[in-house]
Amino acid sequence: MAKEAKRRKATIVVVDDEKDMRDFLDIMLRKEGYDVECMPSADSALAFCRGNGFDLVITDLKMPGMNGVELLRAVKELDRDVPVIMITAYASVDTAIDAMKAGAYDYFTKPFKLDEIKLNIRNALSFRNLKRENERLRKDIKSRNGIANLIGESHAMEEVHVLIRSISRAKANVFITGESGTGKELVARAIHYEGIAANGGEQSPFVAINCGAIPENLIESELFGHARGAFTGAVSSKEGLVEQADGGTLFLDEITELPLHLQVKLLRFIQERNFRRVGSTSDITVDLRIIAASNKDVETEVREGRFREDLFYRLNVIRINIPTLRERKEDIPLLAAHFIEKYSKVHGKSVKEISSEAMGLLVSYDYSGNIRELENLIERAITLETSEVLTPGSLPGYLKDRGLEMAGEQALKVPTDGLDLEKTVEEFEKAIIADALRKSGGVKKKAAELLGLSFRSMRYKLSKYDITEN
Repeated sequence: MAKEAKRRKATIVVVDDEKDMRDFLDIMLRKEGYDVECMPSADSALAFCRGNGFDLVITDLKMPGMNGVELLRAVKELDRDVPVIMITAYASVDTAIDAMKAGAYDYFTKPFKLDEIKLNIRNALSFRNLKRENERLRKDIKSRNGIANLIGESHAMEEVHVLIRSISRAKANVFITGESGTGKELVARAIHYEGIAANGGEQSPFVAINCGAIPENLIESELFGHARGAFTGAVSSKEGLVEQADGGTLFLDEITELPLHLQVKLLRFIQERNFRRVGSTSDITVDLRIIAASNKDVETEVREGRFREDLFYRLNVIRINIPTLRERKEDIPLLAAHFIEKYSKVHGKSVKEISSEAMGLLVSYDYSGNIRELENLIERAITLETSEVLTPGSLPGYLKDRGLEMAGEQALKVPTDGLDLEKTVEEFEKAIIADALRKSGGVKKKAAELLGLSFRSMRYKLSKYDITEN
């Protein structure tokens, strides 16, 4: 196993107009294992800081030109998280207060105790590293699971974003509805991880279960766990998903598929916030948020007796309905670009963009499978594409047929503000000829036969519209 890479040394900038003090601090800090940059003035220190990385600044208070407090303020503008330690031979309560108000980490009077300033430097660097790690964690959480992972700038999605932000801190139960493929689990994860980010980045579990994907005789054990000997094969006790989600979020996908007898047990758990493992007599209490989801019309399921009304009301504290892709077509270019980047990396392709013709076909199509269908369609196209631009040739034939169908429908409609009939007919004719060429594999004679044209007429139209056989 390769050895762990050595951690980068912290860089400390020392600023003092007295050479003896600079040399003293330089020797002391290098013995402690730091990289040190010594500067004779605040101006030279600031010039260094603007062009280089640094982790901590130790500066004298009184210097010719820019003083220590002014340098402190300038450094904080470059990086507000960098700790700055002030040292001075001219101590006073007022100067100390001014330095701390400006954001100094600490304030020392010359001569200072070496052990004290060494400890102070270690604490300051640890504090900075902790802030950096928290910021990295927050960004990582949001980029992987939060709202940033919900791609879309349409009005419909912005409403979803606003609702997620408003409920992320609370623990109220949430019911998410929407067609298959709209991203219900992504929304559930966004609620969970936005809550983590809002509460300081402290991790908590997100546990998901698809209620329709587990055999009925195993669901109770999966949810609540079981005691040793509870049934044949239970050779040891097992923790259920509810326990695993303690302190976090339990996501119950396709909740309407849950059998009625388990709906009763789930209702009791939601009311009491405690449960028993299968075969156990001991109660277990947990603290979690429940997010449920369904692709069915839940009110109809309740009305027809397939889903308990009291359970529905317990879960439906906050309702989020995810729009279909048909209702947010303006998001298709953003989603397509995301999937092109994703699957180009996955399949080792160099596809970087999509042609306007191909994008037109994607936007014109109605996706019964929503985002999941668009994602699968893009992945297929990426695997077939040989150039750096995704073209109509790599898209399924039904998209092209739909494009022509819509072009034909549009050609038969007169807009309220009128149209240029001659230009519209030419555009329609051009699209028909291009499709005939695709269907004939680029063979002009065969395409002419499909259109009932002589070969001479076909060549004339190809020249007129500047159409190539590819």
